[in-house]
Amino acid sequence: MAKQSIFGRIAQLAKANINALLDQAEDPQKMLDQMVRDYKANITEAQGAVAQTIGNLRMLEDDYNEDIKASQDWGSKALAASRKADEFRAAGDAADAQKFDNLAKVALQRQITAENEARAAEPSIAAQNDIVAKLKTGLTQMEGKLNELANKRNELIARSKTAAAQTQVHDALKSIDIMDPTSEVSRFEEKIRREEAKVRGQNELAASSLDAQFNSLEDLGEQTEVEARLAALKSGGAPAPAAITAPASVDEADFDKL
Repeated sequence: MAKQSIFGRIAQLAKANINALLDQAEDPQKMLDQMVRDYKANITEAQGAVAQTIGNLRMLEDDYNEDIKASQDWGSKALAASRKADEFRAAGDAADAQKFDNLAKVALQRQITAENEARAAEPSIAAQNDIVAKLKTGLTQMEGKLNELANKRNELIARSKTAAAQTQVHDALKSIDIMDPTSEVSRFEEKIRREEAKVRGQNELAASSLDAQFNSLEDLGEQTEVEARLAALKSGGAPAPAAITAPASVDEADFDKL
């Protein structure tokens, strides 16, 4: 019963602590470290309970040994009193002989009492010894479980760190995957392409505007030449020979009227 009450309570406490940690789990390493600390605390509590049980057993054994010793002492006193009574009786002293016989009887009664107390304690001592043996075994098993928990903690933390590292590598590779349209590189490349296209458009627009300006200059130069030659004709001078392209709007028949 003592074994069940001690280790049953410890097991329930440990299970409650573990369930609470699992419910609140955010950092696996912190959770596992807390589990190890809690289990160590449970073992310490169990050790205190077992020590108390052993102490109670030792007190029973001390009382038992005192009863055995008292039984032996009273037996020796009863024997001594009986022999003394025999000596007085042999000497013809009946009164003292009776006196020591009575003392022997008292000693024997006390011997019987001590023997009965010792005999009554034997089942309790045997049961306590069995309980203590089981408690010690339980403590040894708990300490073994603590070692398993510590080893498992180290293994799980190593696996957790490996998984985290692999996730980081995966995320890093994904972030530089140029084929991934959602990656930063692809978005940056698309931005550059748009800028390049804009520059090409600006260049085409600028080139178109420049051609128009040159065409305007050529038209202006030709018109100026026409005006100069007309002025020369009116002033009686001979116009400089040059090929002049008539405007498309002039009617060639007008020249026949000249």
